[in-house]
Amino acid sequence: MKIRIIAPLFVLMSSFVSAQTPPPVTPQVATDISGEQVRAFIDALPRDRVSDNPIRVVETTGDMRLGVYGVYRPAGVAGDVNVHLVNTTEIYYMLKGAATLVTGGTLVEPYEGNPSWLRAKSIEGGVSRRVVPGDVVIIPGHTAHWWSEMEGEIEYLIFRPDPDNRLELQ
Repeated sequence: MKIRIIAPLFVLMSSFVSAQTPPPVTPQVATDISGEQVRAFIDALPRDRVSDNPIRVVETTGDMRLGVYGVYRPAGVAGDVNVHLVNTTEIYYMLKGAATLVTGGTLVEPYEGNPSWLRAKSIEGGVSRRVVPGDVVIIPGHTAHWWSEMEGEIEYLIFRPDPDNRLELQ
């Protein structure tokens, strides 16, 4: 009786194993970015404007790219609303400073920034939150987002998973 139950279980389990995606032909390696490298990169960004530059963009499994960006935003430069018209999600990790981030809602006075994003003067009815060092905010593609209030300069990382491979490898 036990063999009648166990044998079909092994057959079923083997079909799950064979249905999985095979591993890459060449072994993947990890990409390291040390805290020292992140700090040096952000410290080297221009201090007279908003800087949002790639530290690294790599290929990942599943035909996708992932970008790690360093951002410096000077005090008093909240900027306009952004809506990226692409599938790339942005994951913010605040390193330094504090500011109010608004997401979602209705765009006020929208205008086209370029074919892949919209801009606006502000957002009405969005979700507002104060972001401080250590906080993480996940902003899906096509979601309005805006730093509505700055409490000084801010520095943060943006992780951009890119399923459409739009980001250039760095």
